[in-house]
Amino acid sequence: MAKDKKLVEAITSMEDDFAQWYTDVVKKADLIDYTSVKGCMVFKPAGYALWENIQKELDKRFKATGVQNVYLPMFIPESLLEKEKDHVEGFAPEVAWVTQGGLEPLQEKMCVRPTSETLFCDFYAKDIQSYRDLPKLYNQWCSVVRWEKETRPFLRSREFLWQEGHTAHATAKEAQERTEMMLNLYADFCEEVLAMPVIRGRKTDKEKFAGAEATYTIEALMHDGKALQSGTSHNFGDGFAKAFGIQYTDKDNKLQYVHQTSWGMTTRLIGAIIMVHGDNSGLVLPPKIAPVQVMIIPIAQHKEGVLDKAYELKGRLADFSVKVDDSEKSPGWKFSEAEMRGIPVRIELGPKDIEANQAVIVRRDTREKIVVSLDEIEAKVAETLETMQKDMYERAKAHREAHTYIAKNYDEFKDIVANKPGFVKAMWCGDEACELKIKEDTTATSRCMPFKQEHISDKCVCCGKPAKAMVYWGKAY
Repeated sequence: MAKDKKLVEAITSMEDDFAQWYTDVVKKADLIDYTSVKGCMVFKPAGYALWENIQKELDKRFKATGVQNVYLPMFIPESLLEKEKDHVEGFAPEVAWVTQGGLEPLQEKMCVRPTSETLFCDFYAKDIQSYRDLPKLYNQWCSVVRWEKETRPFLRSREFLWQEGHTAHATAKEAQERTEMMLNLYADFCEEVLAMPVIRGRKTDKEKFAGAEATYTIEALMHDGKALQSGTSHNFGDGFAKAFGIQYTDKDNKLQYVHQTSWGMTTRLIGAIIMVHGDNSGLVLPPKIAPVQVMIIPIAQHKEGVLDKAYELKGRLADFSVKVDDSEKSPGWKFSEAEMRGIPVRIELGPKDIEANQAVIVRRDTREKIVVSLDEIEAKVAETLETMQKDMYERAKAHREAHTYIAKNYDEFKDIVANKPGFVKAMWCGDEACELKIKEDTTATSRCMPFKQEHISDKCVCCGKPAKAMVYWGKAY
């Protein structure tokens, strides 16, 4: 019983200490465990199942656009990494190096991939000869290593799981179209599946990916008012192609450089789900991503016919991911455990319910209890899950809108950042010096220049010079 109690004991209130609340949730919902490898974690079944569902849905969407999966090595020779100057400089502080193989020192040290642009470029230089070979639309599911100084489960770890798409095109126009296509695919996935609203836009040059011509991002707002970069898509132009000699013969038999893109999403999405939807009882999982959508909890399961009816009900709900909790724990512990794990719907079923041909459906997000006839259980579960998915999105969107502010001058900007966690919309002149000053003064950074531009004023919020773009600013993970 002591073990049961530990699983459902109170977690730190997010209002008291959001960081501790987050750590409590990932541990007590049994998503991860810490390891003897500093900065790395074990994905426990409940945590990895979330990644599997993310992977399954994204993979399906990628393939619908013509993308194919490949797998490249995890080691990159130093000489290969250094072929693109901006790229290697951007990643140098985070690279983990291998200097010995077995008992012998390596002739050339190799890094454990922090990302795979250079490997894909090396591959494409051999794989692409003619315009007939284009486009190349490849993606790989893998892990990468970045030697982060400060780590936090899912949000930032030294090894993490992700997908990285790498495409090569004949023209700049095709590369730009693919860059934007994948960003919109990410945004639609977040909103439709994770019930997480996002801002779509372009990163400033200071914040773009090392070696990219342009970086596009989707930014989400967490419950504590901090931003989380949730997916990025990069247009590389022909910079990498020139560094690696990736050329093709066009229809006129002339040599041309390819234009490339890269795009990725990581396991930090699991952190986003927790911080956008979770509450002081634990996880709240959107039905479309939940590994278990329905938990049937038999009441007085020792009584004749109760467990049989529970399993009969599970069979009838075969269109959903359903489990029966037939453990020896008390119903109260089972309810709390289902809540902690974020299971969208639980069904309570006891002898009196069976006698009345009914069951009680409980929504995880609102805790609303609905008494339903067993004759209508399939339709009612489907309706409840669909409604919950929509409501969770609308609630997260309302939270973001309530925590998005407008600043027309620098005093106003600094006051908002200091006292009102959330996004700040403000105009910018385009000068990196203003970005640096804002970060130094407030610790807020530019999150993106949204595709949907607004005219707040004619002047940069920082320096007062003519403004070039409206930017979303904020503190971020």
